[in-house]
Amino acid sequence: MSNAIKPADYSAFQRYLEHASGIVLGDNKHYLVTSRLNRILKEHKIDRLGELVKVLETGRNRNLQTEVVDAMTTNETSWFRDSHPYRILQEALLPDFSKARRTPIRIWSAACSSGQEPYSISMVIDDFQRKNPGALGSNIQIIATDISSSILAKAKAARYDNIAIGRGLAEDFKSRYFRKDGDQWEVIEPIRNRVQFRQINLMQSYALLGRFDIIFCRNVLIYFSGEAKQDILERMTSAINQCGYLFLGGSESPGNAGRHYDMERHGGGMVYKRKS
Repeated sequence: MSNAIKPADYSAFQRYLEHASGIVLGDNKHYLVTSRLNRILKEHKIDRLGELVKVLETGRNRNLQTEVVDAMTTNETSWFRDSHPYRILQEALLPDFSKARRTPIRIWSAACSSGQEPYSISMVIDDFQRKNPGALGSNIQIIATDISSSILAKAKAARYDNIAIGRGLAEDFKSRYFRKDGDQWEVIEPIRNRVQFRQINLMQSYALLGRFDIIFCRNVLIYFSGEAKQDILERMTSAINQCGYLFLGGSESPGNAGRHYDMERHGGGMVYKRKS
């Protein structure tokens, strides 16, 4: 792809990407587009961005569409990212669920990236069960979704290198929940088996996922337009059981969907509880 992207081609790609994935691409991300799409254009023998958009808009090459969305999706994550949601889960929500004898417990990790969030949730659940034997039923399900098929493949593999394993993971959890295999660290089976991965585009229907007691939708809504964000939050609200919970990123808010929730503060963090 030529280093000089034509303004019309860039605008056309912006529109396509938002329509296909909900991602709003800023006006000054030409370098990002070039660096992430160069390989794809070379492999498909496409000379410029405008030509790529025309091919994508025909809808005939689904593999190419998937490759482009995968390439443009940000997959920045770490273990126990921001810490507060996991502490709230362990110290407030799981004890409440235990007292209410709620079963099954269903948790959705939306935009799960390479798996650190859902596996962190699974580790918290295991740690709570160790400290409180019999407090929770055995039917606890974590559904983890992402738009990117390639990143989901990495998440399912549950194998991480030394750099990835060192980002936010306490040493005791590392020794308890991972198995060393050469230069990789693999999540142990009991933690993996609680998580089911599915490919979902948040801009499309996810009604078939069912209803949830907790939804983690963190640090992803910032990439959507205001209108798309509100649409996603309204549909997520419909998927949360009454008195269920919604976790958002530290810089995110429920906007107009906030009318459905009571905000609860726990320590330095917050969670939104759906009104009954």
